[in-house]
Amino acid sequence: MSDTLPTIGWIGAGRMGAQLIQRLLDAGYDVAVYNRTASKVQPLVDAGASHVARPVDLAGRDLVFSMVSADKDLEAVLLGPDGLLTGDTAPRIVADVSTVSVATSEKVRAAATERGTAFLATPVSGNPAVIAAGKLTVAVSGPRDVFDEVEPVLQVFGRGVTYVGEGEVARLVKIAHNVFLGVVTQSLAEITVLAQKGGVSREAFLSFLNDSVMGSVFTGYKTPAFVNLDFTATFTMPLLQKDFDLGLDAAHRLGAPMPIASATRQIVAQEVGAGNTELDFATLLLTVARGAGLDLQPENAAVTDGLQD
Repeated sequence: MSDTLPTIGWIGAGRMGAQLIQRLLDAGYDVAVYNRTASKVQPLVDAGASHVARPVDLAGRDLVFSMVSADKDLEAVLLGPDGLLTGDTAPRIVADVSTVSVATSEKVRAAATERGTAFLATPVSGNPAVIAAGKLTVAVSGPRDVFDEVEPVLQVFGRGVTYVGEGEVARLVKIAHNVFLGVVTQSLAEITVLAQKGGVSREAFLSFLNDSVMGSVFTGYKTPAFVNLDFTATFTMPLLQKDFDLGLDAAHRLGAPMPIASATRQIVAQEVGAGNTELDFATLLLTVARGAGLDLQPENAAVTDGLQD
């Protein structure tokens, strides 16, 4: 490993975090990891990472990433007992990869600034399969000079890094992205059920759609779930509901009407209330099908997600 590379700390080694850490290790970076469940770090230690017992133990690193589930978790690992920014020293740069509210991001940025630490919001678009295919994308906001310094590290994550502006605007970009994700999936479910109700197989309809100008990387990616009804979670309904709530709160503050997003949020909330909390959000297809009187069955077709194309 080159001595010129920055030392990196990482907080949060979940499914996505672990894969991003592995990409950094493969690129030659010295990475130290904190995770609330310490046992999950062992495969990364076996791959060359080091392990620390507390977030504050990463304070001596040049650059520390955090990737946690919610606002309260980010505050806990950065500002709570043994938090990253609570020790005698602080890292030069913190980059947060989580999907959190603007208010929490502002609070953390202010605390980092008080410690002389530069702060970047670096939310990502993708999931473990997308990371494995090298197609993760990153939106970044904060000081431009700090972004320029950190960009080579972020490029390791996947295929695209976009600087979107100062302050917390990357949070809004990520939330807008995830609201669109939910709306598109609901719409895709509706038209797929419409076609099947008229006698067209889901495989045939989605094959046509994916080859048309209306098809996308996303419609191709969700085709196996829609055709073969494999709803192994990549993103759950509660997480989608959280992001809808963040997006609609931003829309209220900014005076931007979002009637379609509001309607879709209600459908997602009903699913969460009915106990759909562990499966993938593509189960919106089943919800639409029930409303149309269809009992969907797997088509057991040889379709791909297109990520390796």
